[in-house]
Amino acid sequence: MGKICPKCGLPEEICVCEEIAREAQQIKVFTVRRRYGKIMTIVEGINTSDIDIDELARTLKTKCASGGTVKDGNIELQGNHKRRITDELIRMGFNVDVRS
Repeated sequence: MGKICPKCGLPEEICVCEEIAREAQQIKVFTVRRRYGKIMTIVEGINTSDIDIDELARTLKTKCASGGTVKDGNIELQGNHKRRITDELIRMGFNVDVRS
């Protein structure tokens, strides 16, 4: 028998806790101009207690083929990747708000 989820009590194979956590979060994606005119794409609003932010950052960096980091609970990616990140987060089940 598999492991039991501590939150919902269901077996981990059919646990929906992470999906519910993804739907409940309101994530904002926006760009900022940093030193020397470089553009950074910022993903904020991720609850780090429900979602593994390091794994999510790794996935987004791979999808965008860019560098980045996790800083202060936000994911920062090098370059303007609002469209790709938004599409990927929606595909993963997150609610996304895109700001200019």
